Amino acid sequence: MQLGGGRESGNVEDRRGRGGGFGGRGIAVGGGLGSMVLVVIALLLGVDPGVILSGGDPGPARTETQGGGAPPADDEGSRFVRRVLAETEDVWNPVFQQMGRRYEEPRLVLFSGAVQSACGMAQSAVGPFYCPGDSRVYIDLDFLAQMQRQLGAPGDFAAAYVIAHEVGHHVQNQLGVLGRVQQLRASAGEREGNALQVRVELQADCLAGMWARRANDARQILEDGDIEEGLNAAAAVGDDRLQRRARGTVQPDSFTHGSSEQRVRWFRTGLQSGRLEACDTFAPARL
Repeated sequence: MQLGGGRESGNVEDRRGRGGGFGGRGIAVGGGLGSMVLVVIALLLGVDPGVILSGGDPGPARTETQGGGAPPADDEGSRFVRRVLAETEDVWNPVFQQMGRRYEEPRLVLFSGAVQSACGMAQSAVGPFYCPGDSRVYIDLDFLAQMQRQLGAPGDFAAAYVIAHEVGHHVQNQLGVLGRVQQLRASAGEREGNALQVRVELQADCLAGMWARRANDARQILEDGDIEEGLNAAAAVGDDRLQRRARGTVQPDSFTHGSSEQRVRWFRTGLQSGRLEACDTFAPARL
């Protein structure tokens, strides 16, 4: 990606090197991961999946990074995140203006080990996530890099896709999508609730593609191979691929994020159209 000359967002909180904490309430929105990938990552890293998935006491939060203390605020990873977040702001602000609305920019929290959000305490093993309760995206860069290596989804644009997907959840929150889905899920069974969540996640994939298209049209941020990195990242976290890797079988009724094919297709839809209307994943009878 070509972000060297771009501005850096001021909406990043660097909490790396701090303790986690407990409490909070609300429902965090899963990002590019989901429960099955948590199991895969947990097994790969030697972590008890039950602790991660149950929200139980994870033990002491990591309070230092390698080398002692928190990373400097201007390290390469932090600057990359601030530049990608700035690119999302530069896309979504005018989109909302065209709708006659004001885009409330989200804040992005960098953390290490564990973090406290309005949706509760989370370990880095849950992966990047968005909390509607405080309008914040939470990312552990060390874990994100490790996840990319373990799942075979490397590259700077693959990381940018993850950030854009989580910001996509914020866009959904601003538009009222998350609130409406939460109400529907409250009276739905598990199977129907999972199906609704799949539509939420696929829409966030589409919004990430829409962001990439508009940012590139405006500022030519993409380089050769970037699109392939994004598509590869979307495929790597498909529920079918993760389930097959974790247990050798696939159970579509338990999908919460969509299959690899669906995730790639909806990301590509946003990328090719660049239009918000094309990302209505709640309209088709079948995805």
